[in-house]
Amino acid sequence: MKKILLAVVILITYSVTSQNKQILYGFDNIPQTLLLNPGAETNYKYHVGIPLLSGISAHANISGFTIADLFRSDNVDFNTKLDNVINQLGNNDYLSINTQIEVINAGYQLNEKDYLSVGFYTELDIFSSIPKDFLELLRDGNGVNINRSFLFSRISTKADALGVLHFGISRKFNEKFIAGGRLKIYSGMLNVLSNNNQGSFTTRLGTNGIYQHTLSNLDLAGYSSGFYNENGETDLTAKDVLGNAFFGPNLGLGIDIGFTYKIDEQTEFSASLLDIGFIGYSDRVRNGTVQGNYVFDGIEFQYDGTNPNYWQDLNDDLNDNIPRSENTESYSVMRPIKFNAALHHYFGKTRKEATCYDISYRNYFDNAVGAQLFSVVRPNGPQFAFTGFYQRRLSQKFTTRVTYTVDDFSYTNFGIGISAHIWKVNLYGAVDNVFNLSDIADANSASFQFGINMLFK
Repeated sequence: MKKILLAVVILITYSVTSQNKQILYGFDNIPQTLLLNPGAETNYKYHVGIPLLSGISAHANISGFTIADLFRSDNVDFNTKLDNVINQLGNNDYLSINTQIEVINAGYQLNEKDYLSVGFYTELDIFSSIPKDFLELLRDGNGVNINRSFLFSRISTKADALGVLHFGISRKFNEKFIAGGRLKIYSGMLNVLSNNNQGSFTTRLGTNGIYQHTLSNLDLAGYSSGFYNENGETDLTAKDVLGNAFFGPNLGLGIDIGFTYKIDEQTEFSASLLDIGFIGYSDRVRNGTVQGNYVFDGIEFQYDGTNPNYWQDLNDDLNDNIPRSENTESYSVMRPIKFNAALHHYFGKTRKEATCYDISYRNYFDNAVGAQLFSVVRPNGPQFAFTGFYQRRLSQKFTTRVTYTVDDFSYTNFGIGISAHIWKVNLYGAVDNVFNLSDIADANSASFQFGINMLFK
């Protein structure tokens, strides 16, 4: 039963992504690049995204193991596989998930310098540490873990479902420098948060009993919004959740900032900071805290009936030493701040001829190489990814990009993206970990982006 429970825990954590869109960042003047850098260059008069299809992305990442490690058909006993997975985990392994769906996206060139963009999208963002210590405790019990301290600080979870209304503007200050900003209004739909937990659990050989169990310096807290009604009962419906996506009761503000600097005719540097902001949760809030210390030597069962209330006595003793409380107070959650920086160098045959076919109005070179650094702030600290890429313009209609990314999840992550400009339609798509597409269960990370826009020069 323990093995089954452990497998369920691991599968739940696996199914719950990073937001690195390294293929899309700075790629071929796709309008969605403005969401990654509000200071990106725009060389079209206006754009309109196809509703619900202009920007769809999904990312799923996990470090330490893959689904194939548990379910590969190799005639190895499942319990052995589960043990191997737990043994190969590290103390800093984690998982993340992010999905975004653009409901609407549009932009308009106000004048020769300024480009205004607006839109609304929904987002699901989940992060969870994988507490190897407690998985081992659940698997092995405390009898084989005498004098080992299990730290509650290793348990960290944060999940948000929200709607984002945004307004951005970019300005071309001169031929070398473009900068921009974006204001975001967040509407929180659901939230779960448990972070900065403290304390430990230790089992030692006892004097009054076989074992002595110690909970030391506990300071645990959990927050939630959107899951419970006023009676503390689970009450979650799609209508209520989606109803909070647009100017619901849980509101917040954020900003994006970014720039692009053209070092010379063939080289440019860009950077951005995204989601500098917070959400205040006040709707259907239910929070809980646990604090204190406790030493437990076991229960002395009395068969002569002199202590028939030992279970109640134990519960009362726990409450006296480790106070537990619940409240419905509002709380705020910071958004995961993201950082992008990239260097592009263009080379090869230039396209200086002005044609109505070239919707970008830009003197493109046929090739580009570059590197990108991405970072996102998570509850256990910043996570990083480094990407190198090669970009090739195949024709006036099609551009491709190939990437190689190193991060916490993989050293063999190759991605590919393509952008097509046909008539006034821009169609783009990107996928990571292409060598694992035939066996995605054996990958530590997977992602894709897709969208259709109308561009007008």
